[in-house]
Amino acid sequence: MQQTAHIDLSSSESAIALSGQQNDNIKFIAEQTGVKVALRGRDLLLSGTAKGVELAQKIVRALEPLWSEGTIISRADILTARQAINTDQLDELRAIQSETVTRTRRGEIIRAKTFRQRQYIQALRKHDLIFCSGPAGTGKTFLAAMVGVQALLNDEYERLILTRPAVEAGERLGFLPGDLQQKVNPYLRPLYDALHELIDPEKIPSLMERGVIEVAPLAYMRGRTLSNAFVILDEAQNTTPAQMKMVLTRLGFQSRMVITGDTTQTDLPTTQTSGMAVAQNILASVEGIAFCKLTQADVVRHPLVQRIVAAYEKYETTRPRRQNAG
Repeated sequence: MQQTAHIDLSSSESAIALSGQQNDNIKFIAEQTGVKVALRGRDLLLSGTAKGVELAQKIVRALEPLWSEGTIISRADILTARQAINTDQLDELRAIQSETVTRTRRGEIIRAKTFRQRQYIQALRKHDLIFCSGPAGTGKTFLAAMVGVQALLNDEYERLILTRPAVEAGERLGFLPGDLQQKVNPYLRPLYDALHELIDPEKIPSLMERGVIEVAPLAYMRGRTLSNAFVILDEAQNTTPAQMKMVLTRLGFQSRMVITGDTTQTDLPTTQTSGMAVAQNILASVEGIAFCKLTQADVVRHPLVQRIVAAYEKYETTRPRRQNAG
């Protein structure tokens, strides 16, 4: 039996926030619920089975705290709302929607988009050592950088240190043009991008000259004690076990360290074990360390990224395993 329903979105700004670019969200809600969804001005029309229409209504209502204020809705928001409905976690969904990590220089609100992202942010604020693994686009590095920069601006730490191993497929620093800083910049660009979201790019060189912000390859951490600092080690799957032990033992008093990476995407030689994977096994039972795992369901980039990650995960789990020679 077919059923119809109408939802008044209260304003044109709310309608734009819910519908997304080229009505992508409207199409996605239809895809998720199996109902026809149409937007006429600020009037949202739903038609389909009673069960489908009810689900679509619940999703739209669950997102109301966002679209009613003109906050642009993402696919991740829609998926999280549906998960909240299916698992009776609407109270936690309200917490996700209301909690702000920080605001960008442009005034955009940075917040968790999924339940696991919220758990990660909570860990970033409570633990001195946090491991976060997950595929590209899940916000591992971005959220850590946002929390770290905000903590620095709040004078909770004296320094923000961003580092990653200078390892990429088929490349070595010595073959890249320029001086050392120019050589490492391509590896550290994602970290600079995160900094630019919160800090005026013109101010960053001064902060770096004073040592308030340090962006450097992992080799620069050797022999140091990183006290009163918020430290982010990005692309940690590309560390060796020795490098990982080295950086973990740099942690000083009143410091916090975040280790992010994707152990399924290492650029190390095939014979080399990832230091991140080894550390997670060794430290699994150590008190005071938080372990967070994000999945393809937490991808908040272009919708294609989520489908690409899912396709690769399926391929990795179904392809025949290589037999050992001999």
